[in-house]
Amino acid sequence: MTDSGHHGFATRAIHAGQAPDPTTGSVIVPIHATSTYAQDGVGGLRGGFEYSRTGNPTRAALEECLAALEGGRHGRAFASGMGATDTALRAMCRPGDHVVIPNDAYGGTFRLIDKVLSQWGVEHTPVALSDVDAVRAAVRPNTRVIWVETPTNPLLNIADIAVLAEVAHSAGARLVVDNTFASPYLQSPLELGADVVLHSTTKYVGGHSDVVGGALVTSDDDLDAAFGFLQNGAGAVPGPFDAWLTLRGIKTLEVRMEKHSDNAEKVTEALLRHPRVTRVLYPGLPDHPGHDVAAKQMRRFGGMISFTVEGGEEAALRVCSRTELFTLAESLGGVESLIEHPGRMTHASTAGSLLQVPADLVRLSVGIESADDLVADLVAALD
Repeated sequence: MTDSGHHGFATRAIHAGQAPDPTTGSVIVPIHATSTYAQDGVGGLRGGFEYSRTGNPTRAALEECLAALEGGRHGRAFASGMGATDTALRAMCRPGDHVVIPNDAYGGTFRLIDKVLSQWGVEHTPVALSDVDAVRAAVRPNTRVIWVETPTNPLLNIADIAVLAEVAHSAGARLVVDNTFASPYLQSPLELGADVVLHSTTKYVGGHSDVVGGALVTSDDDLDAAFGFLQNGAGAVPGPFDAWLTLRGIKTLEVRMEKHSDNAEKVTEALLRHPRVTRVLYPGLPDHPGHDVAAKQMRRFGGMISFTVEGGEEAALRVCSRTELFTLAESLGGVESLIEHPGRMTHASTAGSLLQVPADLVRLSVGIESADDLVADLVAALD
C-alpha cells in the first residue's frame, strides 16, 4: 500500500507500508533478522538491500508508515529520539551556525545542543516560542534552524507552528517540530508549514514502553538525502525487532490517543479541585495561555499534564513517592500511567541554566487505565 494519502489516519496506521508478505502471505510484516543480503552478482541487489545498517525491509515498512502518518514523502527511523535529533541538527548545521530552541526544551535536546554541538561551534538561543516577537528577535543572519516542541516538555507550552514556519522561512531557516507529545494523530506539523517532524517513537508512537526509537519525516528531498547519509554513515539505526515493535504499536495509535486524552481531561478536573494543587498545566484548559493555538492545530490535547503543589520540592517528591497506579519512572506515552519529578529526573541536565524547571513541578503521563482509578490514586497521594 504505497498511495495512502487519501485514507483516514487509522487506515494508514494499520496498512501503510504493511502489505501482506509476497512470499508467504503473512499479514504482519516479518522481522527480517539479518545483517546482510545475498546478491545476484556483484551489485545485483534484491529489493535494494545489501546491509542492514543501510537498509532493512522491516525498518523500511516502519519508515513508510511513519511518513504516511505525518503526511510526508520520506521517513527515517533511528535507534532513539536523540539519534534522530543528532542527525537532524548535524544535517542542517555547520560550525558557526545558530539554532533557536525553546526555553523549556526537553533536557536531552538541550544537553546535546549545549554540551556537544557547542563544542563544534554551533550556537543557540533559548526563547519562549509562544512569544513570536521574541522568536523574531532571537533570529540571526546565521540562524539555520528554529527548533520547536509543542506542547513542550514538561511545561506544556504551545507554539504556533504555522506562524513560526513563516518566521523561519523568511529568515532562510528551517522549522523542525518535535511532535513527540502530540503524536501524528493529534497534530500534523508538515501541513502547517514545518520542514521536518521529529519523534521519539519510544513514546506515543510505540506506546507500550517496550522499545526505544526515533524518527524524522520530511517532504524535502535534499533534507531526506542528508538524513539518509547520516543514518547510514553514523549508524544510529533500529534493529528489525525494534522496528517491528514500533510498527505494531502504531496500529492502535488513534484509539490510544483518544483514551489518553479522555483520561487526561478527567485527571485535570480532579487536580483543579484539589486544595494542595497550586497550578495545573494542560493545554486543554480554557485559561491555558496557549489554549486557542492548541485548539487550532491539535485534534485533542493529549495525555500529558504537569502540576505544582504547595510545599515546594519536598511536597512534590512526596506525591511522586506515594502513587500506586502511577509508576514513578522516566519516559512517557505508554499505556500505563507514569509520574515523575522533572527537576530531579528528566530535566536534571537543565539545572542552573535558563531552562531549569520549577522544583515543585510534577509531570504525569496519563495512561489508558480506568480513569476513576487514576483519579483516586492521585487524590490519595495528594491528601
